[in-house]
Amino acid sequence: MASKQAEALKDLYRGWVVAMNANPTMGLDEIRDIFEHWGDVTVEPGGVDYIEVDAGGVPAMWAVPKGCREDRVLICTHGGGYVTGSMYTHRKMFGHMAKAIGCRALILHYRRAPEHTHPAQCEDGVAAYKWLLDQGIKPGHIATTGDSAGGGLCTSMVLGARAQGLPLPAAVMPLSPWYDMEGKGASLKTNAAADVLVQEAILMNMAATFLGNASKQDPLANPLYADLAGFPPTFIQVGADETLLDDSVRFAEKAKAAGVDIKCGVYPEMQHVFHFLAGRAPEADAAIAELAAWVKPKLGL
Repeated sequence: MASKQAEALKDLYRGWVVAMNANPTMGLDEIRDIFEHWGDVTVEPGGVDYIEVDAGGVPAMWAVPKGCREDRVLICTHGGGYVTGSMYTHRKMFGHMAKAIGCRALILHYRRAPEHTHPAQCEDGVAAYKWLLDQGIKPGHIATTGDSAGGGLCTSMVLGARAQGLPLPAAVMPLSPWYDMEGKGASLKTNAAADVLVQEAILMNMAATFLGNASKQDPLANPLYADLAGFPPTFIQVGADETLLDDSVRFAEKAKAAGVDIKCGVYPEMQHVFHFLAGRAPEADAAIAELAAWVKPKLGL
């Protein structure tokens, strides 16, 4: 049974849905303002410094835990349907992850739609990754992570790096990833009543906004169509109550068939990106600890 503390995320999401339903013509700026409160449920990790930086032309923020290994880096891509969210909404959650792992986190403030459609987001991810390599960080000392759309991006940026002939990172850790731009997952309907936030109509509208003129089957927008042979070890975490559950399950099945070292953890009664409850709910803290224990040996920690 989900903890009482886990209700905080449901309450946050319900408030958003009520606000958006009350104003069907709500403008983009107002919607973005609502999503800027995503991190309100996350407890400050403490002992983490935040420093804004230009990462190869991409605005970003370092999260630097006290005493961490600075030659190991977690590249983080925020969620929000490629339309909302920012490095500020996610800094505390990714700060918790960096602290648990004992490395720096580079949180990207990539370009968002509709001002910038696909492939701008993937291009920013690859540019920041290349910048890290140019700084002398070894690819085997880098992992990528991200949530929701950022979970898609932390995956597609690795595919984009491969397409440019760059060496690949040590690991990929998508959280509640959004992969399917076609909306074919059965859980979009079977979990519709359980998922407080993500619903099919809104998701497909965000997909159209993100894609612009790009194909729904472009592997760099929809990794379910990617050739995953040689992809780095991957650990996906997703809530069992999510409409996006099948995105994770189908990707894991495809990756396993391609010979990828893949792990997919499905967490009972958890909502979309339950990791936002870091420091507040035991489920989020346990999941982050599990990610840290998995990735540390892959980063040589």
